[in-house]
Amino acid sequence: MPQLRLTGRGLWITALIVPPLAFVALFVVYPIISAFAYAFFDWNGLLRGEFVGLDNFHTVLFAEPYASWTRNAFSHNIIVFFALMVLQNGLGFFLAYALWRELPGARFHRIAVFLPVVLSTIIVGYLFKLFLHPLFGVVNISLRGMGLGELAQPWLGQSSTALWALIAANAWHMVGFPTLVFLAGMQRIPTEMLDAVRMETRSEWVKITKIVWPLVAPSATVVFVLLFVGAFNWFELPYVMAGLDGSPFGSTDVLGLYFYRTAFGNVSSGQQDFGLGSALAVLIFLFIAAVAGVITVRLRAREIQL
Repeated sequence: MPQLRLTGRGLWITALIVPPLAFVALFVVYPIISAFAYAFFDWNGLLRGEFVGLDNFHTVLFAEPYASWTRNAFSHNIIVFFALMVLQNGLGFFLAYALWRELPGARFHRIAVFLPVVLSTIIVGYLFKLFLHPLFGVVNISLRGMGLGELAQPWLGQSSTALWALIAANAWHMVGFPTLVFLAGMQRIPTEMLDAVRMETRSEWVKITKIVWPLVAPSATVVFVLLFVGAFNWFELPYVMAGLDGSPFGSTDVLGLYFYRTAFGNVSSGQQDFGLGSALAVLIFLFIAAVAGVITVRLRAREIQL
């Protein structure tokens, strides 16, 4: 009888584990392995040609015009990462601190801050595209209404502001996630420790730098790593707001858009090279995996020091 219960339990566990493992293997592991294999071949459309070794990687990194496109897209991903680190994560930390201190309306603001996160990225992209419209967008209308009409401009139509407009939209959309992660870390801080600090100082800055920040370091590690991965996988928002070409004039082009254009082509160009696209995908994957691993190890070591 015990053996039958053990067998039934084992079958139940197997039934729970095998389907998700099969799903991951089919839709995650297999495409990654396939991309590695495809990157070493020449392609004519979707027809695989001869083995070319590392030629596709060399073309993407060093042959023009691909090398310039790669550097341009990569530089924009770096800007996105550091800008969101300051805007999204920085604002998220201070919002979490305000919610943790139970400022007036804290319960309402917890919902309000996280609500944009549950919205589809496609919806957010189209909304901000309407908000930033040069003629009837809410932003320019508001500026003119406040007597600041000279600041109204085509935010998505000029190279100097287009990428920053996308960054602002992403920060608004996702700031609720780091806010709740930091808030969860703050809520684990022992009240005895806070009471001891209040007896020594009333400075909020001292409390944040000496107590709160070191104790939420594990939460910061999770947020920073996820932000890095998300910044270098950026695709949906720039695709919706700026188009597949990274308009205007490539000022919003990122690695995700560049990969898609290279592998599958786009409306304005008949260019399509699955081998180059696969090589680019492999390079993006290796870069994200390596840097995310280094960031995790370094931040974990920093947690121990704190």
